[in-house]
Amino acid sequence: MRNYLLNIWNLVDPIYYRLSHLNYLPEKNILRVKLTRYKGRSVILSDGTVINKNDFLIKIHLHNAVLLKELKQIKSDLRRGRFVFQAVRESLPSLVLFIQQHPQVKQIKGIIGITTLNKGANHLGFEIIPITNFFYKWFKWASFLPISLLSRTNSYKHPTPPSYLFMSKDGLTSRYKGP
Repeated sequence: MRNYLLNIWNLVDPIYYRLSHLNYLPEKNILRVKLTRYKGRSVILSDGTVINKNDFLIKIHLHNAVLLKELKQIKSDLRRGRFVFQAVRESLPSLVLFIQQHPQVKQIKGIIGITTLNKGANHLGFEIIPITNFFYKWFKWASFLPISLLSRTNSYKHPTPPSYLFMSKDGLTSRYKGP
């Protein structure tokens, strides 16, 4: 059943990619990105960067179709977590290059992601900010439910609520210089 659902996911993914206006990063990596305007409450990051409503950010998305294909081979939850951590870490230098070459590089303040996979994200340089809007948090949790169910190795885990992941452009650039 899981393989059947993964095949359907792989068929639907190119449609999602087109509709969501995502960009692939240079070189092989696990991230897809797009320029977005932030719509949440103001956030002050630890390096002093202030993210306000309508600021430009690069929104990062895990390439779930590729991720699920790779995770299918890994049985241990600990190894799965390490794989995702490593894949994201290896993708961030390409993200630096993408931002540096973006026509709106001067207006981009940082990167943002929304995920339930926030364990260890601080070791990558992300700041984890809880989503405070109940309806938006519920909507994101529901949208992550299919990937969560497809990626599990055991039958039940208490779901982690989705959170924002932020990193300033300067923090990203200083930590991941680019390829």
